[in-house]
Amino acid sequence: MHRGNSKLSQTNPRFFKKMNRVFSCLDSLVILIAGSLVLAGCVGDRRLQIMQDAGPAEIYQAGTEAVAENNFTTALTYFEVLEARFPFSNYARQAQLDMIYAYFRGNRMEQAIDAADEFEAENPTHPRVDYCLYMKGLVYFDREPDFLERFFRVNMSERPPSDTLEAFNTFQELLQRFPESPYVPDSRERMIFLRNRLAAYENYVADYYIERGAYIAAINRAKFAVEHYPGAPAIEESLVTLSRAYAMIGMPDLASDAQRVLEVNFGIETPPQPASQVEILELEIEE
Repeated sequence: MHRGNSKLSQTNPRFFKKMNRVFSCLDSLVILIAGSLVLAGCVGDRRLQIMQDAGPAEIYQAGTEAVAENNFTTALTYFEVLEARFPFSNYARQAQLDMIYAYFRGNRMEQAIDAADEFEAENPTHPRVDYCLYMKGLVYFDREPDFLERFFRVNMSERPPSDTLEAFNTFQELLQRFPESPYVPDSRERMIFLRNRLAAYENYVADYYIERGAYIAAINRAKFAVEHYPGAPAIEESLVTLSRAYAMIGMPDLASDAQRVLEVNFGIETPPQPASQVEILELEIEE
């Protein structure tokens, strides 16, 4: 059975990717052995013993111990060797999941995404696929501003969302496909944060258009925020933009609709809108 699967895998691009990983981990093994001989001066080193003679359970245990010690480079070496030497063992499959976390904690984000995608592709019905989605969401997740951003008081709503939308969509997929997953509560909380960021950015772009007289473009951005990010605090500003922009292009009924939603949901009365419409000069602006 294993031999047949191996023949089939040779026509699959993933086979060559796996072989590259095997050769890579063998190189790591050689380097690790050589380094251990130089530093320890003894072939009886526990790490060498595990790598050369131990079974899958012992190699996996060594990898998890390295993870617990935050030594992610060493952990990945153990897991890669385990996958190369015992590719069909249950320990190897579990090691593939642990490698996603080790890549993530080791700040090797692209490898973490690749490992998560590969595990899901090879094990579509595995009960831990929800973990793969969760970890991908964490990789894409836009975290709080770093020290320099806080120091210079960077307005995050003015910063392009980059991977924010990817994170939001990944967590949303997790909630839809695995509603009973233990990762749902945390994913939902992260989605709230991401939703607020995305809505605030839409408002920033809408204001950019308003200032340049591109009112229809501003309406489209504000409407997108209202329709796709309901419940976000920034929706209040989106509705103000809609009321103002509709009035400016001579659509008082739609302006009144936006104002009523504002009054009902936020208790806010918008200031009087212009009595006459402006000349519409839509600009071709690249975002």
